[in-house]
Amino acid sequence: MKVLDKTISQLTIPTPFAVGNTHVYLIKGDLLTLVDAGVKTTEAWEALKTQLKEIGYSPNDIEQIILTHHHPDHTGLVEEFPRAERLVAHKNVDLWLTRNETYFQHYEQFFKEYFIASGIPQHFHRLLDNLRAPLKYAGEGHLTSTIIEGDSLPGHEDWRVVETKGHAQSHLSFYRETDGSFIGGDHLLRHISPNPLIEPHPDMDQEGRPKPILQYRANLKKCMSLGIQSVLPGHGDIFSNVEEIIPRHLHKQEQRAKKVELLLMDNPQTPFQICMQIFPHQYEKQLDLTMSETIAQLDYLENEGKVDKTIEDGIFFYHAKKSSK
Repeated sequence: MKVLDKTISQLTIPTPFAVGNTHVYLIKGDLLTLVDAGVKTTEAWEALKTQLKEIGYSPNDIEQIILTHHHPDHTGLVEEFPRAERLVAHKNVDLWLTRNETYFQHYEQFFKEYFIASGIPQHFHRLLDNLRAPLKYAGEGHLTSTIIEGDSLPGHEDWRVVETKGHAQSHLSFYRETDGSFIGGDHLLRHISPNPLIEPHPDMDQEGRPKPILQYRANLKKCMSLGIQSVLPGHGDIFSNVEEIIPRHLHKQEQRAKKVELLLMDNPQTPFQICMQIFPHQYEKQLDLTMSETIAQLDYLENEGKVDKTIEDGIFFYHAKKSSK
């Protein structure tokens, strides 16, 4: 637990995930607000209560919860605060908090088609049965209001909403111009880039899918112009050297994409074939994450005009353009 200034404290919550601990933030203002809510485990709940007590509060004191995005390690304990009558986030978070069955079926169908189109062999399709498994760590509820880019946070007029889609189609960050503080969720981390996770469009009437790597890069560049002085992240250390970190993340992503481009110089390949080569030791156990990363690099290369995509028998094949050699 860290008291960062008279209005904001960082509380650190354990998770069962490979990413390790997650941070939530207590903000004092017209409302006592918790930004993000950890993961739904006994260990997380005990850690949160203990740290609240250290700064003179209890769960009953929390009046509002604001979420950066819908992932389980950020929503898990939303139901545990009896006086928190306000639950605020991007509108897409509500699909997950309410367990919207129509959307979940849409989500599962999207991944069935995505597995096939990516050339993933049939014996890996059993992983589709576990798409809902992480929900056991996620909270349930219903948003009382939604926020978008440019809004002020309810009860905290000095904090402004910045849309930062890429890691999630629900991702928002929060910026305080008076001192340059930036609550970045999983968008802006010091040591690692967040995985640009593939998702279907939350608007089920919209065809195609978002391209999260392009969103992520655009929103990183947007953050460069904000005047951020201190990043309060969802994971890892607080940091201030944004002008160094953001270009480094962008450059590393471009280097990863270059490796994919080189693999495509001689023969067209499916996304799964590329995935096996760039993640030979991880793809079987982390197929969802490694495929998202692979698709991200292919989306970037396609957007840059460095690869072409063809469809053969319903399967995507990518190949490097001759001019990019």
